[in-house]
Amino acid sequence: MSVDEIVKLLDAVTKLLNVLVWPGIFLFILIRFRPDLREFFINLSEVSLKAAGIDLSMKRKQAEAAAALAAAAVSRSDEGVIPETSAKEARAAANIVTEAVTPRIIKRAGKSTVLWVDDRPKNNINERQALEALGVSFVLATSTEEALEKLEQQHFDAIISDMKRPSDPLAGYTLLDKLRSEGDQTPFIIYAGSKVPEHVAEARRRGAVGCTSRPNELFKMVLSALGR
Repeated sequence: MSVDEIVKLLDAVTKLLNVLVWPGIFLFILIRFRPDLREFFINLSEVSLKAAGIDLSMKRKQAEAAAALAAAAVSRSDEGVIPETSAKEARAAANIVTEAVTPRIIKRAGKSTVLWVDDRPKNNINERQALEALGVSFVLATSTEEALEKLEQQHFDAIISDMKRPSDPLAGYTLLDKLRSEGDQTPFIIYAGSKVPEHVAEARRRGAVGCTSRPNELFKMVLSALGR
């Protein structure tokens, strides 16, 4: 395990703290991943380490993904950044990552590239970092036109799109309909501000994997799509 990798993990935890401004979350992460963090510092020179049959490199990726995912969830919470909400979102993120992230998923994620279409990509930094921790690579596009150009240039394992963009309030559907009409069946996920049942049903009717406004749900949808 290299020093750079450990710094990256601690940086993810620090980013979570910067969002939450609450030391209790730091204690939560230390308690949950304490054995792994201890091993990281003891075994700085080792590339890979096995403990109790579990590859610690996977646990490191889980810890980093959970920190970023919790930061994303808290930043989008309707309840605001308060200790109770922070603790709840951190626990939920840790549970989701623990359940969803397996050696098979990490192997698949490391070979996957996702196209993310959003005219405000900075709004999704934490969500991307949660998936990048597992090895997923991203290509960004800020418009439907740019997305179509990138789709002509390379293959993507999944596509994430917002819904509303300048000059087109239904840009997510516009891109999805265009791809499906051309026979492109790349898994498509809409990440927008609404997840009311009617919108979710409409997205699926048009051929999307799903539609959500929650980082935790997005994380699971992407991993499910990549695991197909």
